[in-house]
Amino acid sequence: MPDGERVFLITHEFYPKRGGIATFAEEIARATAELGYRVEVWAQSAPAAVEKADWPFRLRRMPLKGTHDLSCQLRLASELVRNRRELRHATVYLPEPGPMLTMMLLQFFHAFRPRRLVLTFHGSEILRFAERPIRRWLARRLIRRASRVSAVSNYTQELLLARFPEAADKIYLTPGALRADFAVVPAHPGATGGKIVVLTVGRLHPRKGQLLTLQALHLLPAEVRARVEYWIVGGPGRGDYEQRLRRAAAGMPDLGVRFFGNLPDDELAAVYERADIFAMTSVNLPHSVEGFGLVYLEAAAHGLPVIAHDVGGVSEAVVDGVTGLLVPPDRPLQLAAAFEKLVHDRDLRARLGAAGREWARRNCWKESAAALFNPTWGEP
Repeated sequence: MPDGERVFLITHEFYPKRGGIATFAEEIARATAELGYRVEVWAQSAPAAVEKADWPFRLRRMPLKGTHDLSCQLRLASELVRNRRELRHATVYLPEPGPMLTMMLLQFFHAFRPRRLVLTFHGSEILRFAERPIRRWLARRLIRRASRVSAVSNYTQELLLARFPEAADKIYLTPGALRADFAVVPAHPGATGGKIVVLTVGRLHPRKGQLLTLQALHLLPAEVRARVEYWIVGGPGRGDYEQRLRRAAAGMPDLGVRFFGNLPDDELAAVYERADIFAMTSVNLPHSVEGFGLVYLEAAAHGLPVIAHDVGGVSEAVVDGVTGLLVPPDRPLQLAAAFEKLVHDRDLRARLGAAGREWARRNCWKESAAALFNPTWGEP
C-alpha cells in the first residue's frame, strides 16, 4: 500500500471541462485516491457550484483559465514556485500537455524539483512537442527527469518512442476506462420502429469528422436516407466548423440532422439510450491525432455499435467486426456502405452492441493508476 504518499495532479483540463483528457484526469485522481494515496488536484478556475460531492481527493482551483497561452503558463509557473516547498517532497503528476509546457521551463530551477515527476501522453502533444527544435529539446530534458512516463494506447506509445526514445526505459501503458458513473448501464433496447438514429458525441472540430459522417449519410440511397436521423452532440471548437456543418446539413433537406450542443451527463445518457448507431469518424491531422477515444467506450457501454475511421489508436477502442465497423479514412463510399449495412441489419447492430458492452469493461482505472504510482517504482 502507498501508506498515504502524496500525489499532486496538476492540470488545465478538469471538470467541468468536457473531453477525454478531462475525464482521464478526474478518473485517475479518483482511482489513485482509492488506492490509498493522498491526492490533491490543482486545476483551472471554475464556479464553486460545479464541484462534485463524492470526490475522494482534495481539489484546489488555481487562478488561471486553463489555456495554453503564455499568460496562463506564467500564472501556473507562479503557483508552482510559490508552493515549491510543498511539492518538493511529493509526486507531481502532469496528465496532459498544458502543465508540461510550464514544467519544461521550471525544470532549470534547482529550487523546484519534485521528488518524483510523472507524465502522461495522449497523442497530439507528442507531434507538437517534436515539431520545433527548442521545444523538442525541452521535452527531451523533461522526459529524462521524469520518474515514470505513460501513454494511453499502444499507438501513442509507439508515437512517443519514435519521437522521444528517452522514454523507453520508463514507459507504461495507462489506457482509459469507463467513467465511474458508467459502471452500470441498462441494456440497449434497440430500435422501436422509428428512424434509425446515428449519434456523434464530441467537440465540433474537423478532426472529429462530423462533416465526413454527414457526407457519407448523404451518399446513402434515398430510401435508406429517409430512414435515418443524424444527431450531433458537442460544443463548438475554434473557427467556423460548426457553421460549415450547419450549412451542409441545410443543403440536405431529406436527411434529418439535429444539433444538441453540449449536454450534461444525465441528458447525454438519455440521448445515448435513444440512439441506434454511434459514429465518430475521426481523422489524423498533421499536428492532431486520435490517440485512443474514451467516447467509443462510453458508446459501447450503452450497447451501441460503432462506426469509425481506422486511424491512430481507434482500433484499440473499437474492434472491427466485433464491437463496430472500422473504415479507412478518405473512403466515403466505403463509409456509406458501413452505415447502410448497419441500417439494414438490426441483428448485426444488436450483436455488435452486446459485444461492445463487454469490451467497454475490459480496462480499469485502478490498474492504470497503479502503473503510474505503484510504490516499487521499478522497471516496466
